[in-house]
Amino acid sequence: MIEIERKFLVISDAYKSEALSKTRLIQGFLNTHKERTVRVRIKGDLGFLTVKGVSSKDGLTRFEWETQITAKDAEKLLNLCEPGIIDKIRYEVKVKNHIFEIDEFFGDNEGLVVAEIELSEKNEIFEKPDWLGEEVTGNLKYYNSQLSKKPFKSW
Repeated sequence: MIEIERKFLVISDAYKSEALSKTRLIQGFLNTHKERTVRVRIKGDLGFLTVKGVSSKDGLTRFEWETQITAKDAEKLLNLCEPGIIDKIRYEVKVKNHIFEIDEFFGDNEGLVVAEIELSEKNEIFEKPDWLGEEVTGNLKYYNSQLSKKPFKSW
């Protein structure tokens, strides 16, 4: 239940031609407390409820628990969320043995494109594609829970 994840800005749209999949995600937060977040997400025609714990000091690891729910239930829960719904398209791109998830944001976060990679250990080596830019792992302003409160367009 511990995720190890690194996050990067994306500097070109070259990833789009490499994408294995493209899915719209709508998500909101029932709770954005600094010790934990509770997220509701609609991904395609599926719903998910996710609890995330506080990140480690380096931002690489944190507790994550997720369960699938119906999209109908997720839609109902989105109505209970804190203000600031996140709307984005997620592209999945395979680079060697890893999958990068690239999120292209819309609405108040339009213009922001972020890539994440999940690793099996903190020091795992992975290939960085040309479209990968500055690493922002651990920078709280790039967390979706924070983008819902202080969107990219307000920076």
